[in-house]
Amino acid sequence: MSNKIIVAEDSSVIQNLTKKILTQLNYEISSVKNGQQVLDLLNKEEYGMVLLDIHMPIMDGMECAKQIREMDGTNQNIPIVAITGNANNYTMEDFEAVGINAFIPKPLNYDSVVEMVKKYTDDD
Repeated sequence: MSNKIIVAEDSSVIQNLTKKILTQLNYEISSVKNGQQVLDLLNKEEYGMVLLDIHMPIMDGMECAKQIREMDGTNQNIPIVAITGNANNYTMEDFEAVGINAFIPKPLNYDSVVEMVKKYTDDD
């Protein structure tokens, strides 16, 4: 599995925090600010995971996840983990309906990010 992760987050603070955590763990990070940019990257190369903010401009995380699952190729089955400050507004069934595997609530903390990324990227 690829060690490349897309971090899709329109907040520069959260994007930089996530990138710092993951680069310390030797993941290669591509940072984008909306769902359309995620799709553009996935159409170019293979990634191991997408960390996806739910509320972003241009294309939100829910629509992006749905479109990833409709793609052709290996990225169609990529693990997608939502990042959301509004976890109470969604159920896991809402996320699963669009193909999101799990979610991390905001505010992010180091342990929750590391645990979730390792869960979906470690080859066991």
